[in-house]
Amino acid sequence: MTKRYNENLSLSEALQSFIKENQLEKGMDKIEVRNAWVELMGNGVANYTQDVFLKNETLYVSLTSSVLREELSYGKQKIISMINENLGKDLVKELILR
Repeated sequence: MTKRYNENLSLSEALQSFIKENQLEKGMDKIEVRNAWVELMGNGVANYTQDVFLKNETLYVSLTSSVLREELSYGKQKIISMINENLGKDLVKELILR
């Protein structure tokens, strides 16, 4: 059970506290990475993206186009840094395009 505070909390603070107390950070990070991929890569790449998931600091991206996979493989480090910058923390260390 969570502690009751006498002072007023904003909704954002209450949600952050709930996430931390219930150890949901990893699940939230997975959702945020998926959203960052779509936001940063745009609709063109998102249309060819089949699946995006984060596992142990490695981002796995399944693409339906081999040509796009080859093109994106040249800029893996840039993609990793863009995603980490968008999230505000270093979650992704490696990118695997499948």
